[in-house]
Amino acid sequence: MDHKNVFVHAKWQVKEGKLDAVLQLMKEAGEKSVQEEGNLFYKLHQSQEDQNTIILYEGYVDANAVDVHRNSEHFQNIVLEQVVPLLENREVSLMNRLF
Repeated sequence: MDHKNVFVHAKWQVKEGKLDAVLQLMKEAGEKSVQEEGNLFYKLHQSQEDQNTIILYEGYVDANAVDVHRNSEHFQNIVLEQVVPLLENREVSLMNRLF
């Protein structure tokens, strides 16, 4: 990986009682995201302290690949339209690798 790769770190707090729905939707979103040409990886994690805290860690070849992902039909329809309303909070950071 070189320094132009872009990494996405997203921390989501899922609303009480909505975890199963979010996980099911994210399984589909993840399967479609890893098929994108510019995707390096798409990983979903769950906090050991709070099961409603979900961390996404994604890698893309460059900023353009992130834009392609964010404009994809599956991101728009699954993540923004269906998952985001099931979240209490959503923090997203775009990162560059330092070393």
